[in-house]
Amino acid sequence: MLLTEHDIYLFREGTHGRAYEKLGAHILPADGARPAGTHFAVWAPNAASVAVIGDFNGWNPQAHRLTPRGDSSGIWEGFIADIARGTLYKYHIISRHEGYTVAKSDPFAFRCETPPQTASVVWDLAYEWGDAQWLANRAQTNALNAPWSIYEVHPGSFRRVPEEGNRPLSYRELAHALADHVQELGFTHVELMPIMEHPFYGSWGYQVTGYFAPTSRYGTPQDFMYLVDYLHQRNIGVILDWVPSHFPADQHGLAFFDGTYLYEHADPRQGHHPDWKSSIFNYGRSEVRNFLQSNALFWLETYHVDALRVDAVASMLYLDYARRAGEWIPNRFGGNENLEAVEFMKQLNLAVYRDHPHTHTIAEESTAWPMVSRPTYLGGLGFGMKWDMGWMHDTLKYFAADPVHRKYHHHQITFSMWYAFNENFVLPLSHDEVVHGKGSLIGKMAGDTWQRFANLRLLYGYQWTHPGKKLLFMGGEFGQWSEWRHEESLEWHLLQYAPHSGLQRWVRDLNRLYRTTPALHARDFSSEGFEWVDCDNADESVIVFLRRGQGPREVALVVCNFTPVPREHYRTGVPFGGRWIERLNSDAPVYDGSGVGNMGASDAVEFASHGRPFSLMLRLPPLGMVVFTPEEQAVSSAAPADSAVHRQA
Repeated sequence: MLLTEHDIYLFREGTHGRAYEKLGAHILPADGARPAGTHFAVWAPNAASVAVIGDFNGWNPQAHRLTPRGDSSGIWEGFIADIARGTLYKYHIISRHEGYTVAKSDPFAFRCETPPQTASVVWDLAYEWGDAQWLANRAQTNALNAPWSIYEVHPGSFRRVPEEGNRPLSYRELAHALADHVQELGFTHVELMPIMEHPFYGSWGYQVTGYFAPTSRYGTPQDFMYLVDYLHQRNIGVILDWVPSHFPADQHGLAFFDGTYLYEHADPRQGHHPDWKSSIFNYGRSEVRNFLQSNALFWLETYHVDALRVDAVASMLYLDYARRAGEWIPNRFGGNENLEAVEFMKQLNLAVYRDHPHTHTIAEESTAWPMVSRPTYLGGLGFGMKWDMGWMHDTLKYFAADPVHRKYHHHQITFSMWYAFNENFVLPLSHDEVVHGKGSLIGKMAGDTWQRFANLRLLYGYQWTHPGKKLLFMGGEFGQWSEWRHEESLEWHLLQYAPHSGLQRWVRDLNRLYRTTPALHARDFSSEGFEWVDCDNADESVIVFLRRGQGPREVALVVCNFTPVPREHYRTGVPFGGRWIERLNSDAPVYDGSGVGNMGASDAVEFASHGRPFSLMLRLPPLGMVVFTPEEQAVSSAAPADSAVHRQA
């Protein structure tokens, strides 16, 4: 028997980590007198009747009724012979309440019809994986002290095929195109916007109806496995956006599933999201928590995913999120904290790190909720990392200001260091910053065209050297002028122009320096990895800081000039003498810069500055940044030969 009493106990308790192996549609081979067929099981506790309908029985609700499993489990199940892979089906539910009748997709379906069709598809998940080496090394590549440079991607608009009606790439086509691009630019991970099945393409995957099914728009589940497998074989990690915060009200989905508010709250003050017009999960219900927890573990286990970026965590944490007074219900203590959601997140993270210790959960959390990325045993929520939305907002606001006014806003570029180590932060420049009239990243920059590109190179240099892991949305790497449009390909033709190709080359060289220089990543989450040299030079809009690795001479010096005025004879303190190599300069001609620099190196003299016994005398490029490391460090992890950092004037 597929579904045991112990399974039912765990499911009702909310602790069944593999509920997807028991509920849903599962193909069974012939066994003795029993022919081959499919076992179906669905949770619908308030149904008076449940039947499987599909193309195999003419969608007849009288043909194949399911049987309730016990008196209290709420699970209906049954076996139907000769139902094989590829069969379309739904659950026909007659509710106990007012005779409500509906045809529902399977919440645990492994595959769905391609939208706008809404049936589930009987499917198996057999696949021969080839990423054993990646999995064996994942403890190192996914470690918190490893470099994480994340390329965020919307699969349907990364690249399209205009010769074939502007169709998006399939999962298998995307695997090769994406791996080539990401590997060439040196990103360590890819983050895919939600690929779970969603009826409305314009939701970008954030309105999910098929939580266990990769969208059929780009291929089969095995095709998606190929994408993950191929990226792993190219030494690229895979992060999935995951949406446990809300779901759409489409009739075939989870909403009002068995004629009752089963997955969501009945009271709209708890169950309806005013911003997204969607339903909010009832985290106080153990079966709902089990559905979501087993779904998270499903993607990590079945699809070998390396991390889940959990969407809209703030909307889960606060009962009054996006609500006015009187539109929400306080918790039992009178507060606005969603205690059930907090407990769900803690239990989710405990399960993830218990079952898949070399994967991570990453919270998109936009408030000052404490200890989001701290262990539950210390009172935290247990996430591995958290997006630093404050850094993103302050930094973009600063770069949008005319440089002549930046001295009055100097705190916007330095304030993040006051809280940088309170959490394990990811610094995001995500899709959310280039949609809905916000303009592209290059469009946000101040100044004329040359200054905009110089500013954007400076922004990325500041981001890549600032403590925290890095995330950049596709198209940002070459300065796409247009806002992102989900129905169109990225503007790849722009790479024929020097400012765009130079910017992409800069991102490539930043990634290579970041990955090969432990001082820039090994202590991203420790205050011992960062040291201000000068954070007070508001008049000249210059900041200077050190990043530190484990060894005493494992350091990188970063100097940023946020004005279009070159700074001649700029003295900055350094911790020791000797020759310092200019590893990168954002103003190098190879990046379409003006070539102001330091001829590739500078010698530290015994002249105290900024409280340090030695100092360098530098030329600071306009709207530019330079990175120096001690000579012996540069030998062991040299910058790429074609980065041309030595060819400044």
